[in-house]
Amino acid sequence: MAETTSTVVEPTRRDFLFIATGAAAAVGAAAVVWPFVRSMAPDAATVAAGAPVEVDLSPIAEGQIVKVFWRGKLIFIRNRTPAEIKAAEDVDVATLRDPQPDSARVKPGHAQWLVVYGNCTHLGCVPLGHQGAYEGWFCPCHGSVFDTSGRVRGGPAPINLPIPPYTFTSDTKIVIGQEATA
Repeated sequence: MAETTSTVVEPTRRDFLFIATGAAAAVGAAAVVWPFVRSMAPDAATVAAGAPVEVDLSPIAEGQIVKVFWRGKLIFIRNRTPAEIKAAEDVDVATLRDPQPDSARVKPGHAQWLVVYGNCTHLGCVPLGHQGAYEGWFCPCHGSVFDTSGRVRGGPAPINLPIPPYTFTSDTKIVIGQEATA
């Protein structure tokens, strides 16, 4: 029988230097790349500004309009009276500049709540509530008139007050910035 000898190779100083140099290079590369990767993420103020906003509707009286901000934009929330709802539903949609039925501007089962962006679609002014010929909104800057459904009825505004994404989480709470999921 032949004898086999096994020899254990001891690490040399050169092996240690290769490993130490590789580790230092990896740490250095990570230290250089990390600020670039981190700069691509949005800052905390940006993340907070885009977050959905929950609004409690229970303190809003019938006929009252409240203003909230979402993503730096003004939002009107209007608790419409039965007379305002009827007036908005009875409009001949064919006569409107931007034809849209009232039912398309509110959530089913919540016709009393109208949620719209609060800037005139002409030049972005803030219209006054419960004003104008239709008791909706009136823009004093250039004379645009909106009805109780936020639809343009006169003046230079080209389209209706837009509707932000929102959903009802209960009969008295909405979340602006979030659509209902099916």
